Amino acid sequence: MSDVSKVSGDAAALSTPSMSKNNVVRTTSGFTATRFKKITQVGIKSIYSHGLRSLLTVLGIVIGVAAVIAMLAVSEGASFEAQRQFRDLGASNILLKSVKPAEVEQSSSQGFGPPQAIIYGLTLADITTIRDSIPGINNVIPSRIVKKNLWNGGYQMNSDVVGTAVDYPVSRNYNLRAGRFFSESEVRDHANVIVLSDEVARGLFPIDNPLGQSVRIDSDYYNIVGIMEAEGYSNLGQNQAGSSNAAPSRVFIPFTSSKSRFGETTTRQTAGGTESETVELHEAIIQVDSQDQVIQVGEVIDSILARRHKDIDYAIEVPLALLRQAEESALRDQIVAGAIAGISLLVGGIGIMNIMLASVTERTREIGIRRALGAKKRDIILQFLIEAVILSGVGGLIGVLLGVIIPFIISAIWGMTTIVTPLAPILAFTISGLIGVVFGIYPSMRAADMDPVEALRHE
Repeated sequence: MSDVSKVSGDAAALSTPSMSKNNVVRTTSGFTATRFKKITQVGIKSIYSHGLRSLLTVLGIVIGVAAVIAMLAVSEGASFEAQRQFRDLGASNILLKSVKPAEVEQSSSQGFGPPQAIIYGLTLADITTIRDSIPGINNVIPSRIVKKNLWNGGYQMNSDVVGTAVDYPVSRNYNLRAGRFFSESEVRDHANVIVLSDEVARGLFPIDNPLGQSVRIDSDYYNIVGIMEAEGYSNLGQNQAGSSNAAPSRVFIPFTSSKSRFGETTTRQTAGGTESETVELHEAIIQVDSQDQVIQVGEVIDSILARRHKDIDYAIEVPLALLRQAEESALRDQIVAGAIAGISLLVGGIGIMNIMLASVTERTREIGIRRALGAKKRDIILQFLIEAVILSGVGGLIGVLLGVIIPFIISAIWGMTTIVTPLAPILAFTISGLIGVVFGIYPSMRAADMDPVEALRHE
């Protein structure tokens, strides 16, 4: 049977009227279903008969959908990591840090003037004033940080020795891998006890269990009572000792032990000679009763420290405010990522329209035959619209599959956190379907508006 005969048969099937008045509703609905099925079959045959062209047309939608899902997954993962880091700092916490003033930093680095003692940063009097004058503060955790060498026989590591209080790990969401943190009585007695980070424990005790053993700092030995988990640190901020809060080589001793063993003044050699720095506190964690009060309390603390300090030798971090900024930034990033990926979908839609217009031109005679045999305009519109939707739908399904796989590949190769939310594939596939409808309407209308007589004359 020739193509013209097949077209004639299809059109005749679509245009056969119902002959029984008693079964008008039933036969009309039956012929509507039959007509839709037949139109769909014709559309699939047309797509299959131009396989390579259809594949290239679908490729634009595939790339667009996969790009939307993958970019949103990467953006969502980055947002999750940033927000997790701020949450680890404690949403009800305010972090105070001592910072060397810029003028002092510049003069000391350039060696201006004779070596002299530099005094700056937070003081115990600052903390007492803050605690006594601001309602809603339930705890204040001071910290001193000194860089020291730790020894265990022939093994040696340079580490940040953090002198702090018993509530420090809870306030920073740190967890212990083994043992315990030091107690109130050990703080009160200036005890020589120490809690090691996971990296220090592995570096100084590559074979033995560190618990119950001791490490040497300067001339004193400290009994090891606990070991921190490897993933227990936040990656934000810099302390005055020069290490990040995430420093995997941190160790912890009682605040009183740090003050009595190391004092408040540290001395180091510089290009201009010897430089001494006196800092009472390097950090302080202010815990607030309610998250609703955190930002306001932070503003009050800033005003108190501004009155008490001549120079800006301190920094205030409010994790809750930073968390909200991170959430807003993540939303903007997702919008930008979605917009960029959406351009690929738009290009794919334009490709579908272009191919459908070419298809209408190629099949002008076919359209004329269908119209001459009784096919209505809505049948022609539906036929080309179904073809466009099939192309975009198949491309959307393939794109969703690739879009879900690509984030896993990114995580496996580059170690990035990627999160594919259920909404992303649904949204991308829905958009691809809508693109098929939107970009298929014009070619469909153009095909339906053809004059049957002129179409039959087309060669």
